[in-house]
Amino acid sequence: MNRLILAIDQGTTSTRAIAFECGDGGRLRPLAVSQIELAQHFPKPGWVEHDAAEIWAATLQTCREVVGKAGGVGRFAAIGITNQRETSVVWDAATGEPLHRAIVWQDRRTAEATSTLAAAGHEPMVQAATGLILDPYFSASKFAWLLDAAPGARERAARGEVKLGTIETWLIWKLTGGASHVTDATNASRTSLMDLASRRWRPDLAALFDVPMAGLPEIRDCADHLGDCEASLFGAALPIHGAAGDQQAALVGHGALKAGDAKITYGTGAFLVANVGAAPVASTSRLLGTLGYAANGQVAYALEGSIFSAGSAIQWLRDELKVISESRQSEAMAQGLRDNGGVYLVPGFTGLGAPWWEPEARGTIVGLSRDSGPAQMVRAALESLAYQTRDLLDALEKDGAPKLKVLKVDGGVTANAFAMQFVADICEVTVERPAFQEMTALGAARLAALGVGLIGDLEDHPAEAPARWEPRMGADERERLLKGWRGAVKAAIIAAQ
Repeated sequence: MNRLILAIDQGTTSTRAIAFECGDGGRLRPLAVSQIELAQHFPKPGWVEHDAAEIWAATLQTCREVVGKAGGVGRFAAIGITNQRETSVVWDAATGEPLHRAIVWQDRRTAEATSTLAAAGHEPMVQAATGLILDPYFSASKFAWLLDAAPGARERAARGEVKLGTIETWLIWKLTGGASHVTDATNASRTSLMDLASRRWRPDLAALFDVPMAGLPEIRDCADHLGDCEASLFGAALPIHGAAGDQQAALVGHGALKAGDAKITYGTGAFLVANVGAAPVASTSRLLGTLGYAANGQVAYALEGSIFSAGSAIQWLRDELKVISESRQSEAMAQGLRDNGGVYLVPGFTGLGAPWWEPEARGTIVGLSRDSGPAQMVRAALESLAYQTRDLLDALEKDGAPKLKVLKVDGGVTANAFAMQFVADICEVTVERPAFQEMTALGAARLAALGVGLIGDLEDHPAEAPARWEPRMGADERERLLKGWRGAVKAAIIAAQ
């Protein structure tokens, strides 16, 4: 029996493919991996773009390499896809060629457009329908901008000649040779165009954002059959049987499937997703209502807080300031200090996300003294991860969630033991990191395995022995540090006004 799943994990900084073997008890074990770094383009301040054609080429290459490493396509049962969410692509339906570079989720070019809609009083309706606030983060305003940027694209999209989609839609289109123009419900929930309760496109929202309905993909559940890849690509027409946005896939990968479970992924940004159960919950604290997953009749909703700059702050120290040559050096530098020396870094390089939602804020450093040096900058960047996480957990409690006791973590930054201990201390939670870190790919593989019948239920999730960090900081020290952080955030917001 074919018991391998080909998981495609298309992220902000790289494209990765992993072959998972589905063993006894539903355990998924990684067998082979291939990864290609992704070029990022910054044509203007606050603008971030990707080349969708490059993403497709890297996907094809990594998948072919993994299929070869795993012993050939005959061993595979299905493909699962997870992706950077909100990143938006517009392409020609006849040629399959992108009409513009993709606009990345971090991009802020549509801030004026979303601010205009908010000023006109549309945000309460949008939030009630979608769970989302009006912000350039989400796909609808990006689609509108792309349709305006490519001559004639809006009119052609209304005739079905131009297609719109987020990255999983683009990849499924390319994998199936244009036979499937579909999205999964988690990615659709990040566009500002899907009704969260019904999981259907809203014509009134499409009209509000000036996005032609005819250009939008069909919404499917996360473990549905989404199409078959062309046999010429890998040697057989594998079914695509699972898809979810990266943060929702990580929720599934962690097994955070019960109301009250929560995980945070520390990648380029950081994303807290808290399972709230079978019905949407409206946030009063500027968190986002979103879909956790919908698969085989199981539906879970979530509240989410998004941090725009997490690992990217460490990359900034390495690539722009050059105070470290490798990201892993940051741990030893931070541990070499007794404290932060009063230095705080607010990494608002592309604005501040939840719960502040200040798109015009920029990176701010406060508390510098004559003694401040590279080590203080590094420590401040690492500490900012914990402070921002605490802001999200406080907002979650204000929305009625019980105080979190365990926070499941994944992502590259979790290899930094100093940062994870500081998260535990500042957030007053036990931090758990699984032995296998690729939670987004694992979640996509589990959804595909469910869809193709290799596993019977998402609840069947074997536990892994995690690394744990327990809080050990005193209450007075914690409150002193949080007071300094809140003052730094206030300074960043004031500076942007």
